[in-house]
Amino acid sequence: MTLALAPAPHRFSVITISESQTPAWSERFGWPAFGDTHLALDPNGNRSILAAQLDNAVLRADRAVLLVAEGLGCFAASWWARLSPSHYVERVAGALLFDPETAEENAAQRDLFASPRTALPFPSMVVADRLPGSDPADFAPLAQSWGSRLLAGSRHRATEASAWRSAQRLVERLTASVVARDIERGMALRGER
Repeated sequence: MTLALAPAPHRFSVITISESQTPAWSERFGWPAFGDTHLALDPNGNRSILAAQLDNAVLRADRAVLLVAEGLGCFAASWWARLSPSHYVERVAGALLFDPETAEENAAQRDLFASPRTALPFPSMVVADRLPGSDPADFAPLAQSWGSRLLAGSRHRATEASAWRSAQRLVERLTASVVARDIERGMALRGER
């Protein structure tokens, strides 16, 4: 059975970042492999070019942005969010970060996207429950450093359907935050705040 993304994401421009042609969100939830804009992450590529591509994708988005990243792409997205000017980042409603790299052999690639250890400036969720041999505790410090909610190790306690429901709830919360932000802006423009 293939699960389709709920109607709420139509409120978002989805930007995906991954190295894989079949990313985790596609394998687990049957979501499309690529969003409205897809950035293919080259681990040997130039991070400045990636930053410019992400800036451009966010500026071109016709709705609030939902970042969806996998593996090393999670670090690239957090690096971009922490170091980009606020006029780019404020367009992002939230992020779903699938299976961030935690293995030591990938430390050099992760270091390419080293950034200050501050919470991301938007709501986010780390979804890390399918990496072979991974312990959910491995992801807790990373999720904490990003200020993210952690959904890890669910393969031992739950089904893919519960992970899907958690992802849907996150999208719904992100949607609510976009609406609240729009209301605040409208009130500020009218001088009611």
